[in-house]
Amino acid sequence: MRMQTLCRYGWVPRWLLLFGLWSVGTLSVAVGLHRTAPTGVEEGALASADAPHADIASIAFSDATGAGAGMSVVSRLATPVRQTRAQLATEALHTLDVRLDTYPHDPEASLLKGLMNFGEGHFNVALRELDALLRREPRFRLAQLIRGDMLLARTQVVTGLGDSPLLAGLGPVQRDELQSLRAEARARLNAYLVRFNGRRVPRSVLALGSSVERVLLVDKRAHRLYVFRNVGPGEPPRLEQSFYVSTGKLRGNKRLRGDLRTPEGVYFVTGYIPGKRLPNKYGIGAFPVNYPNAYDRHLGKTGGGIWLHGTMPDTYSRPPRDSEGCMVLSNQDFAHIQPEIRSGVTPVIIAEHIDWITRSQWERERKRLFAVLTSWRNDWMSNDIGAYLAHYAPGFWSGKYNYRRWAAYKRRVVLGKRHQDVQFSDVSLFAYPEVASGGRQMVVADFRQHYASNNFNGDMNKRLYLTREHGVWRILYEGAGIRVSGR
Repeated sequence: MRMQTLCRYGWVPRWLLLFGLWSVGTLSVAVGLHRTAPTGVEEGALASADAPHADIASIAFSDATGAGAGMSVVSRLATPVRQTRAQLATEALHTLDVRLDTYPHDPEASLLKGLMNFGEGHFNVALRELDALLRREPRFRLAQLIRGDMLLARTQVVTGLGDSPLLAGLGPVQRDELQSLRAEARARLNAYLVRFNGRRVPRSVLALGSSVERVLLVDKRAHRLYVFRNVGPGEPPRLEQSFYVSTGKLRGNKRLRGDLRTPEGVYFVTGYIPGKRLPNKYGIGAFPVNYPNAYDRHLGKTGGGIWLHGTMPDTYSRPPRDSEGCMVLSNQDFAHIQPEIRSGVTPVIIAEHIDWITRSQWERERKRLFAVLTSWRNDWMSNDIGAYLAHYAPGFWSGKYNYRRWAAYKRRVVLGKRHQDVQFSDVSLFAYPEVASGGRQMVVADFRQHYASNNFNGDMNKRLYLTREHGVWRILYEGAGIRVSGR
């Protein structure tokens, strides 16, 4: 049983409280980066292998006059852009103020703002920021730890987060908790410090239909959930917000029930479960997603119950890898995005890492995929069964059909057709994470299909999985795309 004590900020682990009581001092943070993007780019999205990216090289604490004070960024891009420490601090604080304008009680932004003010030597301002944060979120244990380090640095040099003789006697459970807090700090700082060029967009989202207001992207490596907003046809989605998120205890893509991994792929929210109907560990609510999806089932994957949910009432946040496979937000962050999520409509794309591309690349890929859909529709309407079936991959499946049975079925159907008219609307296109698809290029097309012929008329929600084989896009799966209108 964890020993907890009630203090001015609420219930916290006793070891953390004692650390805070004994700590007095001042802190400065030195964060070294391997690489970062040029100045003037957007904050909030982690770069991919083909985009500028950075890792935290060190989080070092020193006294107020030490050489480690402030934040040092060294660019190693082809065209490096250097800034002075003062410019970096001003830009960083401005970015955090913008975040707080959008989300006034953003706990992470308040935490980072406290750190930045401390790095600039504004100790009292930093302490006030953290104190205000802890009054709002008394269970934010990482903030408790950082506040203790700030105070401790008045009397000694602190060489790492929670690296104090006062904590040397912690038992195994408490040491694990401390390591979890350090991992959470790295994840949160990386997400803030790593920037991407504003011209880059997520390859995962090639088109959003008019009914899809927002899409959620989960980067497992960065432990980040990104909220992108639909800004209109032909335009890339716009990053609205990002949040720290916990994922499965074990690395890798989910394959089996109980394997403690978070699945990777293109999923959709299927419903909402309020907290009052859930055990405490799920927090204030949960959004289930449709794992296993059609592709997962085709691969023989097992398991279920993959949700986006909150945290226990006595916990602000969980370590980066701490769930049984779900995606876990703090209750405050969950409540903040809950109104924006629509059951049966909101996509959730989960990947080991998000692939970022330029706008021109995005436009080319999008144009190519729309051309594939148009060609398939035109050949379908032409009653040329050979041309129509050429759009299907040899490994095609749909329910009880494989390619051979599907071809036989469609050849019978076309015999009774004098004319066919097929139209699409509300088209969304999502690139499947290549690791999750076994290295093959795959795209999920989700749209409303309007069909009319001499002997049948009907509209339906349609979902296709397209794969690129030998340079040609073909349909790997065809089925119904189920949508629910409620939130």
